[in-house]
Amino acid sequence: MRSRLPLLALVAMAMALPAAAQPAPAGGEAFITLGTMGGPVPSPERSQPANALIQAGRVYLVDAGDGTVQQLAKAGIQLPRVGAVFLSHLHVDHTGGLSAILGLRNQINLRERLTVYGPPGTRELVAGMVASMQPAARVGYGIPGQSWAPPGDTVTVVELTDGAHVQVDDMTVTAVQNTHYDFAPGSPEDRSYKSLALRFDLPGRSIVYTGDTGPSAAVERLAKGADLLVSEMIDMAGTMANVARNSPNMPAPAKQQLEQHLSTHHLTPDAVGQLTARAGAKALVVTHFAAGTPDPARTRDYLAQIRARFAGPVTLANDLDRF
Repeated sequence: MRSRLPLLALVAMAMALPAAAQPAPAGGEAFITLGTMGGPVPSPERSQPANALIQAGRVYLVDAGDGTVQQLAKAGIQLPRVGAVFLSHLHVDHTGGLSAILGLRNQINLRERLTVYGPPGTRELVAGMVASMQPAARVGYGIPGQSWAPPGDTVTVVELTDGAHVQVDDMTVTAVQNTHYDFAPGSPEDRSYKSLALRFDLPGRSIVYTGDTGPSAAVERLAKGADLLVSEMIDMAGTMANVARNSPNMPAPAKQQLEQHLSTHHLTPDAVGQLTARAGAKALVVTHFAAGTPDPARTRDYLAQIRARFAGPVTLANDLDRF
């Protein structure tokens, strides 16, 4: 009769096998542009908007578009190291990866709470994601009698509004309302839906993330003297051409609304340069390329327009760049 190794012996043998090479954990302080493709059209070259702020060994996500978990792995960052998530606004290109973050944390039975900071509506968004996780959490690994953490017990939501200040570990985070939406001030819509720019004051430097915004005096004030400004940017013609290729049968009213949104709720290269110069920021990183960056001539034109307004260092970010 053929002998059978006990399960524990098989596990021990597996543990003794050489492990596959793993990326070294990121150390020190860094702002990593995990994903730099904005807008509703996905790209094979760039992931959706997401960033990782590394400070004193802790990792904080700043937006979490689709593909964030994969981008973290490419950056050598293990998911359990993520201590908090900051959402600038609730458009799905900035939040689509949050469900995977929450679900995979639960799948590995991680009991430490994750705090999600975001604008009004974040609590409802996360509650929906938690509800979608219930069937998988109840079945667990399919082992009778096993205990499993209820998904809602491992996530906390803190909603931020205009002018909010929060202390997170050794950094101060400030939020201001930007101009990605243009609801009338004080209206029910304005109270219910906000898009935020975020400033992270760390022990060693200050980083400002515009989120999605149009020209905004409030964002200029927030970025005053910042060591690093991470700004969105729009290429109207390129973005609309990208949308047309992806959705050639888009109804005319929908196309008109999209054009209105892009032209008033985002920053052109010239506007990015103006914002940076007026704020007196020391360096600029540009992200959120809704049109992609396929054309070197167009990319050079972006830089020329920005540098006509801002004389400091400018970088057009790629996925996984570190600053």
